[in-house]
Amino acid sequence: MRVACLPRRHRQAQGRLILYTTRNSRVSDLTSVSRVDPPKNGLDPTIISSLPIFLYKRNDHHDDIIECSICLSIIEDGELVRFLPNCDLVSELTILRSRSSTGVIHLSNRLLWRILSVRVPRPFTLLIFFDSQKLHSDSEISLPKLKNEFLVLSSSFHTHNPDNNKFFFFDIEFQESQASFALFGVKSLPHICLVPPFAIDFERDSIQMESSDISRNAESMAEFVEAKSEHTVGPIQRPGFISKKQRMCIIALGLILSPFLVKKIVSGNTLLHDKNVWMAGSIFVYFFSVSGTMYNIINKIPIAMVDRDDPGKLIFFYDGSGMQLGAEGFTVGFLYTIFGLMLAFVTHVLIHVKNRNIQRFVMLLAIFVSFWAVKKVFYLYNWKTGLGPIYG
Repeated sequence: MRVACLPRRHRQAQGRLILYTTRNSRVSDLTSVSRVDPPKNGLDPTIISSLPIFLYKRNDHHDDIIECSICLSIIEDGELVRFLPNCDLVSELTILRSRSSTGVIHLSNRLLWRILSVRVPRPFTLLIFFDSQKLHSDSEISLPKLKNEFLVLSSSFHTHNPDNNKFFFFDIEFQESQASFALFGVKSLPHICLVPPFAIDFERDSIQMESSDISRNAESMAEFVEAKSEHTVGPIQRPGFISKKQRMCIIALGLILSPFLVKKIVSGNTLLHDKNVWMAGSIFVYFFSVSGTMYNIINKIPIAMVDRDDPGKLIFFYDGSGMQLGAEGFTVGFLYTIFGLMLAFVTHVLIHVKNRNIQRFVMLLAIFVSFWAVKKVFYLYNWKTGLGPIYG
């Protein structure tokens, strides 16, 4: 980090007080006190005055010892310093990005202040994911899931734009960088924002991603990036269900076991030759289809949702036709499966019972259970849609 301390021997200069002050001083307290003639040589005073001033606190830099790049003296805790532009910052960010498997750079207070020192307009755009490990257990905001979608977005962007050094992805942790959270004015999570090259005041000039874009997936985040910047993300590429190493292990295991499997198949001594297995499988497929499980998987529909009025309560049945939870589909699938099993039992098993009285009794019981199951299906349908009378 390249910094320059404010000259302590000067008490006045070009409309700005640059006296060394204690840690209780505020940058906003630097006011115009007098005007003197500018120096006859050296860097233009207007350029010097454009460099940002910060109050240095050693604990923000993990107790590192920082030297002034001009006079080589050690920067003291509570001293006002100017950040000097670093022409190699883009190269360093590119190196940091290359060390991450997803292309996301971990943003610290120190790195953010270096970015601040770059003259506006900066040669790059930032997209920052604000994170807090303490909130990862909160299922209502689902920070781990959202962060994973952010990582997928970054990985997809760098897959399609490997040479792009004008757009960088960052994540920042609250416990490590509370000062940076305050700089952006972040008071709640989830929070993702895009920092354009012309941003001076990060809280005012940053573009916050809408909650509707955050709460969906990487595809909606990509739409936000492309709408708010001049960069193209490209198609989202999600990692496979299993890694390449796992696939190779499965293939190797299959080759090793293939002779034994062939031998069992030829001799007819496998689970595939057991009729009970086929019957259980057919029942599962029937339940899987009538319960809408594939629809739930494709659309990532949850089994239940948290009650907004009572966060400690789960809702398994959503009142209204605008949404269906997974538990509702499973309930309907279970009722349909009962009806199907009763029908199969009557037509394939009951007919072999010789006692007529037992046949009649079981038939009446099967009709009653089937009627109850169908009635519950109609009850749930009318309750969800409100299109008919509700009879419990």
